Amino acid sequence: MGAARPVLVVAERLDAAADMVVDQLNQRSVAVMRFDSADFPQHVSLTAGHRPTAAGWEGVLSDGHRSVRLQDVRAVYYRRPGRPRIADAVPEPYATWAQNQADAAMLNLLSALPVRWINNPHHDRIAAHKPQQLVAAARADLRVPRSLITNDPDEARAFARTVGGPLICKPVLGGRLNTGGERQLMVATHRVDPTRFDDSVRLTAHCFQEDIPKKYEVRLVAVDGNMFAGTIVGTSEKARTDWRTDYENLEYGTTEVPDSVGDAVRRFMASYGIVFGSFDFAVTPDDTWVFFENNPAGTWSWVENRTGLPIAAAHADYLQGGTT
Repeated sequence: MGAARPVLVVAERLDAAADMVVDQLNQRSVAVMRFDSADFPQHVSLTAGHRPTAAGWEGVLSDGHRSVRLQDVRAVYYRRPGRPRIADAVPEPYATWAQNQADAAMLNLLSALPVRWINNPHHDRIAAHKPQQLVAAARADLRVPRSLITNDPDEARAFARTVGGPLICKPVLGGRLNTGGERQLMVATHRVDPTRFDDSVRLTAHCFQEDIPKKYEVRLVAVDGNMFAGTIVGTSEKARTDWRTDYENLEYGTTEVPDSVGDAVRRFMASYGIVFGSFDFAVTPDDTWVFFENNPAGTWSWVENRTGLPIAAAHADYLQGGTT
């Protein structure tokens, strides 16, 4: 790649958002090396050294076709890469041990590079914790729904009486259920009837929230302080409860972000040290924005594809940085 300072794109091979960012960087003639951590150590090699007088780690990352010097890296776009895969010839428990070693080496060496990040994965992990997000959002002056996490059915009933209106239940931790079928199941946000709470509540932690009335919802994508707000209107009951469950009954658009909300989102992101976030808001009939959650590695390609908002370009602007 010569003297050009490359951007590392660390992502799964099939990732539309990463594709769009790489395309934007290519249009600007910014050198890019894209790879998936899942290809390390079988198909990607990493050698790095540290000298006491050096500014950081120095070395080479190569996939056999392209290579970059770590000290030349301009920025890193880190987006949901896979975990390293160890050769089948390595038996357990050594395979798991080796995977953890490879994961730690790649993750921590890259994280030590003193460059621009979207987002540093160590910051991402902290920023992804949903209960703490509600605290950070309230501190940043965002409105949040009344919430309760419990495994006590009596406390759940008491919360329902306090709210005095409809309730929803949502997972504390995102993820999907592997039921052994071809597709994993998503645990969706759903409305609950407090009169049916029973001892099954004791089986695990549940997150209950007041059901916020919605004029529409917003997927707000924030990149380096820039706000891109795509609106989502559900035209079915399922879509109005959790739009991810009924994509066929959604209408898309755009909206302006109120200054107070934009400023609060920037404060929220600064508290975590992140420059990218994929936020979910409800906008009530009286135009109040209510924060639900932020995914620091959330999807956004569909927002740009549906609305034309220049989200990929904003990523490229940040990753490109100066012209050196």
